[in-house]
Amino acid sequence: MGAPALDDTRVGAEARPRRRRRGRKAAGLLAAAALVGAAAVAVNSAGLLGGGGDESRPKSVLPPATTRIAEQTLEDTRDADGELGYGPSITAMTRKPGTITWLPDDGDVITRGRSLYRLDNDPVVLMYGSTPAYRDLRTGAEGRDVRQLERNLSELGYDGFTVDDEYTYATATAVKEWQEDRGLDETGVVELGRVVFAPGKVRVDSVAAQAGQPATPGQQVLGYTGTTKVVTVRLDAEDQRMAKEGVKVTVELPGGKTVKGKVTEVTTVIEPAENQNEDPETRLEAIVSLSSAKAAKGLDQAAVDVTFTAAKRADVLTVPIAALVALREGGFGVEVVEGAATRYVAVETGLFAGGRVEITGDGLGAGMTVGMPK
Repeated sequence: MGAPALDDTRVGAEARPRRRRRGRKAAGLLAAAALVGAAAVAVNSAGLLGGGGDESRPKSVLPPATTRIAEQTLEDTRDADGELGYGPSITAMTRKPGTITWLPDDGDVITRGRSLYRLDNDPVVLMYGSTPAYRDLRTGAEGRDVRQLERNLSELGYDGFTVDDEYTYATATAVKEWQEDRGLDETGVVELGRVVFAPGKVRVDSVAAQAGQPATPGQQVLGYTGTTKVVTVRLDAEDQRMAKEGVKVTVELPGGKTVKGKVTEVTTVIEPAENQNEDPETRLEAIVSLSSAKAAKGLDQAAVDVTFTAAKRADVLTVPIAALVALREGGFGVEVVEGAATRYVAVETGLFAGGRVEITGDGLGAGMTVGMPK
């Protein structure tokens, strides 16, 4: 008895990968799943489910082209332009009135306990911490900012208090000692605007004020960055799957040298439109740390290429996306070619990347021939 007629419609042309700059290999498909989902209904029930996948068809209707199932490592990647530097600049603003009497120079590195600038000849001091200064700190205060201050005082060599969330008499005594050493009035109170907290030592990126200039609260004094070189990358909003903290990347430096990196921070930024008839664009800004600081030695600022890897599957069976056949019973399959006949095998799809798709199915193996459209 002849094989039942099969109504097979293949999954369109292979998805066009994102074009990479400088002729580099195409990036991972962003909409591969959507492409496959839009495929027309294919093989009828008698062809696969009814026949257990063993039904074949005559040579006269063999597929117009074939390919082989490959075993390989599949990676979902995306290339983007990056800028090597010191990361985004943070603005330091005055929190109290006075006259600016000293400013650092561009490129100066300021460490814990040192003056970021001077107001009325009194230092505005840099200390380390993630919580911004937002109030006066005095006896009776409690909170993370108190612990942060006490930790800095301890690191600067002051003692006699416990590093905790409570600003006690002992804390005030240590503050008075610190104030005396910095030439400040010994009040035991750290007034708002006396300390600037940053995650670590900073590099002065720009100076917006001038010595001798009067200052008012909220006025910009200078901009600063971290001191470690990082790569800043702007990505489209739809690339969010790539730009996640902890994602590993490869950075190509000027000259072709590559270095591994990792995404350490991701923020959403709004880029203003180029003209008033266009809407602002929402983008992602990813900060990438380098695994080797020596790799970027001698490069203060440079354009680099960054390859993101959102997913990786090692030693899996893959076929071109166009080899998938949408089955009327639901799901997808491949048309296995065996000599002058073919049969359909249902598959589970996995990672889509680079125009190929990961597949698993009964009896499938590397090197087997499957049908393809022209």
